[in-house]
Amino acid sequence: MIINGYQYITEQEAINARKLAADYKGLPVLNGRSLYWVNYNYAYLNEPPFYYIRYVDGLEAVLGQPTEFEVIKNDHP
Repeated sequence: MIINGYQYITEQEAINARKLAADYKGLPVLNGRSLYWVNYNYAYLNEPPFYYIRYVDGLEAVLGQPTEFEVIKNDHP
């Protein structure tokens, strides 16, 4: 599957990007946890595996221009 978004080598990089996006939107912290505008996923079937965030409108203002990349998905439910 082709994804338009942002790739990260480490989970911490993906967490940091997600927090940047939340801070940009001014999302509050509830019960010690930030509310997030976007979330990250793990492309564990890719070699090497990586973390990624799918592009949503407006995200380029904080994370820059998205790129297209392939994520291998498991065909089994």
